[in-house]
Amino acid sequence: MTVDKGIFIQNIYYMLSYAFQILKQEDYKQVAGEKFEKIHDLFAAILEKGVSRQVKQGLYREYVPTQEDLSVMRGKLNMGETVRLKVQNKQKLGCEFDEFSEDNPYNQILKVTIHRLIRAEDVAPERKQALRRVSVYFGNIRLIQPDHIAWNRLIYQRSNRNYELLLNICYLVLNGMLQTTEDGSYKLLAFSDEHMERLYEKFILEYYKQHHPELDPKSAQVKWNLTEEPDQPMIQFLPKMQTDITLQKGDKTLIIDAKYYGKSMAQSYSKETLRSAHLYQIFAYVKNMDTANKGNVSGLLLYAKTEDEVFPEGEPFVIGGNRIGARTLDLNVSFDTLRIQLDKIAKECFN
Repeated sequence: MTVDKGIFIQNIYYMLSYAFQILKQEDYKQVAGEKFEKIHDLFAAILEKGVSRQVKQGLYREYVPTQEDLSVMRGKLNMGETVRLKVQNKQKLGCEFDEFSEDNPYNQILKVTIHRLIRAEDVAPERKQALRRVSVYFGNIRLIQPDHIAWNRLIYQRSNRNYELLLNICYLVLNGMLQTTEDGSYKLLAFSDEHMERLYEKFILEYYKQHHPELDPKSAQVKWNLTEEPDQPMIQFLPKMQTDITLQKGDKTLIIDAKYYGKSMAQSYSKETLRSAHLYQIFAYVKNMDTANKGNVSGLLLYAKTEDEVFPEGEPFVIGGNRIGARTLDLNVSFDTLRIQLDKIAKECFN
């Protein structure tokens, strides 16, 4: 799906600002007030502000496994390395120890992304200069290859919470989530991406939290509606049912399952259908939450519209007494129109 540059950049910024409240702090106000013609210029501006802020607070440090040949014993002895040194008549010991260091994956990702943006053609010269200024603080940090990054191993906690936004920006830059077409507009890559799906989910949840707090938005866990209590060892084998977004008002509940896929519909026997796994999943959430079988729990598959495809629009199905629907959220519209789409979902369910 080809998207308008200005609209796309604006919507990406809004999605990030809802998903990461830190973007609303004083440091980023200048970024919010600017208009960007290039997506990587926006990413460079956010990264420069965020990294400058982090440098003032101190770059994140953690214990990193280190191996070094030393004259005195430190940590654990590496016998193989020590024997090799003895054979070479070197009076040193092979030591393995944990060092409290800035040279860790979090800062390594920042460094390689800064280098990538400095070389990018669509980043303004003044932004590149600002990035060069902050890059001097990464002198002791290794420059790694982007394809060596284990994104799924990154864990955010109190000591590195500010890195979550920055590394999400790094992911978007390094993994090329968009391509430039011949006319200079952008094209979203058409494939399922777990990282973008999490951003999409978080944006929708935070939107409802800010604009519809009366619906008590949350990511709720659904308990299995067990008619008999099984043996304790068997319970642990039941998968957890964690909803993306759950809205509730009075006796009505809407479970939204946010999906970021390149193509919303699946091809089956020469015709397009809803994805069966997604339908089974939302149905399981709804039926297990509606323990009284009153039909007051509904489900909605909400796909990001990232392809020029025809998606069926109509009333939800009623399956087993519960309403199950599917629709797309068009990201190629102004943010005001995007808000109308989200408000309409809540209005239709809760009147």
